[in-house]
Amino acid sequence: MRPGGLMRPGGLLRPGGLLSVGGLARWSVVVGAAQAVAGAVVCARLARGRRRRPPLRPVPGGSGGGGSVVAPAGSRGGMSVIGPADSGGGVSVVIPARNEEGRLGPCVAAALADPAVREVIVVDDESTDGTARLAASLGATVVRGTPPPEGWVGKPWAVHQGLAAAKGPVVVTLDADARPRPGLFGALAAGLEEFDLVSAGPRFVCDGPVEQALHASFLATLVYRLGPIGAATPPPPHRVLANGQCLAFHRSAMLAADGFARVRGHLADDVALARTLAADGWRVGLLDAGDLLVVDMHDSVAGVWREWGRTLALADVTGRGRQAADLAVVWLTAALPVARLLAGRTTPLDLGLVGVRLLLAWALRGSYERPGLGLLLSPLLDPATAVQLTRATYRPRRTWRGRSYGPPRPLGSLSARSRSAFGPPSGGGTGVGTGRETGGGMSGGR
Repeated sequence: MRPGGLMRPGGLLRPGGLLSVGGLARWSVVVGAAQAVAGAVVCARLARGRRRRPPLRPVPGGSGGGGSVVAPAGSRGGMSVIGPADSGGGVSVVIPARNEEGRLGPCVAAALADPAVREVIVVDDESTDGTARLAASLGATVVRGTPPPEGWVGKPWAVHQGLAAAKGPVVVTLDADARPRPGLFGALAAGLEEFDLVSAGPRFVCDGPVEQALHASFLATLVYRLGPIGAATPPPPHRVLANGQCLAFHRSAMLAADGFARVRGHLADDVALARTLAADGWRVGLLDAGDLLVVDMHDSVAGVWREWGRTLALADVTGRGRQAADLAVVWLTAALPVARLLAGRTTPLDLGLVGVRLLLAWALRGSYERPGLGLLLSPLLDPATAVQLTRATYRPRRTWRGRSYGPPRPLGSLSARSRSAFGPPSGGGTGVGTGRETGGGMSGGR
């Protein structure tokens, strides 16, 4: 455009144009109105935290898995009662692991020490380190995983294989970086008396204030979009949230639903699974388990930025319209007020929203094993996390642990009664070893 074009009739700088004084004033009013609406939405979501379900607690005097287990009354969507085929009781723990030799040991040892646990199954997902050898030496059952079939992401395929080998009526899946504490498995099994699928919200371990600040900033975007965990009123199926670092369910019910096959192409497989099953009528609960579960997700600030910042966008389980609305909420209520504060151009509404954000930072202290200065500094990183969230939403990277994947099927494209081309888990193609054998080789796909 020629320089004079900006001032021509219809130009941006003409009287009343977008970049004129009057145009900027009108634009500021529009942004302010949108910001006020977004702020009301955030406050309504945060208000759900006033009525939350109690956190998971150890079951007094219970093993949390002995005896027969029955699917809760009123279950729908193909749920089935666990009968004699599942007799024997106890919890089967399934841990998918790809090159996790450095983190796997504490997870396996803690699970094996829990009296509610019947067996620990480590699915060695084509590791090139000593993952399988370590798991076997600790006493876990090792399933030597096969390469993911076409259309499968590594983690759901690994869990799919582990579920085939499990014998307990209740199955708990754990990520290798999870650190279960005594009583977790019994509490999860007890939670299945009310819910059909339970996931646990842990406490996070962060190394230093900068990593904690970035992690808490990303976590705040999740709360702003979906509200706090454990709310008494369940969300609609398309807004259900789950934490794939720790899931619990009845084995028979999951086999009947063929759940992991139905979300086989999703990197956000935990949320995809929860939303798919909730649409079937499953009761899904994401409950606070901070006293019973600790997770050390990342080993650096760069890891938080690269890995969690990518998967937390939930791009492959959220519709385009909802993605845009969620991003607008994050930008208007978290990123923009802080950016204006740093630039010295705040409005009264900005100050109010910054105050809300600081209150959330204080509330999130229970989500961290060692809460510190990073929580209070986390709002300063909200503009950067909004940029990363936007990039991950509209330019998602479909790679993980050295594997690349194509686009997933639309969520819900497979019904509970339709079977994948690979069928339900049968155990075929996996090498199952005992703990005495050695072998070779918020939560994302592998």
